[in-house]
Amino acid sequence: MSDNPDDDFDARASPEDVDDAPTVSCTICDREWSLAYELDEMQVGNQSFEQFALDHMRHTGHFPDDVRPWVADCQNCREGEEFLSEGPARRWSKTHARHTRHSVVLQHEEETETVHDPEASANFE
Repeated sequence: MSDNPDDDFDARASPEDVDDAPTVSCTICDREWSLAYELDEMQVGNQSFEQFALDHMRHTGHFPDDVRPWVADCQNCREGEEFLSEGPARRWSKTHARHTRHSVVLQHEEETETVHDPEASANFE
């Protein structure tokens, strides 16, 4: 056995022979997709799963399996958004509450929180 790590490299193996792209499934659509397109063609890298989930929602009206979005809903107007991560959901909720002085309900799975404008709350104290 050689101490040279290059001796273990197989020059005959090509990147096309390796299929290590993650897959996403949707029981509503009864399908499974490889994220190779998002990785290879769209080149979104680490955001490939999020990009696919958002695209799936836009085109089908639902998220794929195991995706639980953060949902921000204004209690005063029809504004609302869905996010795949907490940071943007909180930022949208706080910004909307601050600019409109509306209460926003932020939900994720079993958790619910109401976001208020801190300046509006100070006016009522």
